[in-house]
Amino acid sequence: MKELGYYNGRIGELSQMSVPMNDRACWFGDGVYEAGMCRNYRIFAIDEHVDRLYRSASMLEISVPVPKDGLKLILDGLVRKMDTGDLMVYCQVTRGGGPRQHAFPDGPANLWVTLRPKKINTAEAPVGLITAEDTRFFHCNIKTLNLIPSVMANEKARRAGCYECVLYRPGGRVTECSHSNVHIIKDGTFFTAPTDNLILPGIARAHLINACGQLGIPVSETPFTLDELMNADEIITSSSTAPCVRACSVDGTGAGMKREDLFSALKKAVFDEYYSQTSAEA
Repeated sequence: MKELGYYNGRIGELSQMSVPMNDRACWFGDGVYEAGMCRNYRIFAIDEHVDRLYRSASMLEISVPVPKDGLKLILDGLVRKMDTGDLMVYCQVTRGGGPRQHAFPDGPANLWVTLRPKKINTAEAPVGLITAEDTRFFHCNIKTLNLIPSVMANEKARRAGCYECVLYRPGGRVTECSHSNVHIIKDGTFFTAPTDNLILPGIARAHLINACGQLGIPVSETPFTLDELMNADEIITSSSTAPCVRACSVDGTGAGMKREDLFSALKKAVFDEYYSQTSAEA
C-alpha cells in the first residue's frame, strides 16, 4: 500500500478509510497519540514511543485496547504492508464511542494507525523561528489530540515564512515549540526545559541529551527565558521527524549560529544512532 489506515482491526488505503462519527475524537478530541519515523521497515525508538503512548493514556484514564507487545506486533505487521520502508508511523487511542456526553462512555477504547511515506528531515539549512505566548493548558506533558493552540501557532510561523513558533509563558519562560522541543547551547552547556507539566517529554529531546553525554557536553534541564534564547550560542529544535534543527533567527533577528562545532557533533551523533538502528541489517 502507498498510504495505510487501521481502525480497530480494519485495514485499508488511507483515503478509503472512515471512522464512526460518534468516536470521542470527533466530539472532544478525547484521546492520545504518538508519531515516529520508520526506515527500512524498522520503527525507530518503538519502545519509547509505545511507552509514552501508554503513559499518556494512563494519565487520562484511557485503557489502551491491546497490551504493549501486542501493539508493537500490530505496528510491525502494518509497516510490512507498505510499498516503502521509509515512513511516518502515527498511532492514536481514543476513549471509545457513543452519544455526545462529557462523562466517560462504557466500552473499549478505539485504536487508530496511519502510515504514510516520509523520510526523516535532516534539515541541512538553518531555519527561522518566531515567538508567541503559550496559551495551551497545563497538561502539556500528555500527548493529547487537543492541539488547537499548537495548530494556530504553527500557522502563524508558516505565514511568517518560518519553520517553527517558540512558545513562552508569562514572565518569559520558554516552554517548547508548536510541534517541537527547543533547546539552547550557552557557554558550552546544553540547556533544555525540565520535563514538568509545561512541555512534552520529547523522545528526540532524550536522544539529544544522550548524545551530549557521549560527547561530554554538560546538560542543564532548567527553564530558560526569551532573553536567554536570543542570546544563546546555538538554538536547536527537535522532534521525531526532525531530530536536530539549527535556528538562525528569532522574530526576524539573527540569533545563535556561534558553536557550529557543538551543533555539528550533536547532529552527527543523533543521526548516526538513527541510521544504525534502522539499517537493513539491524
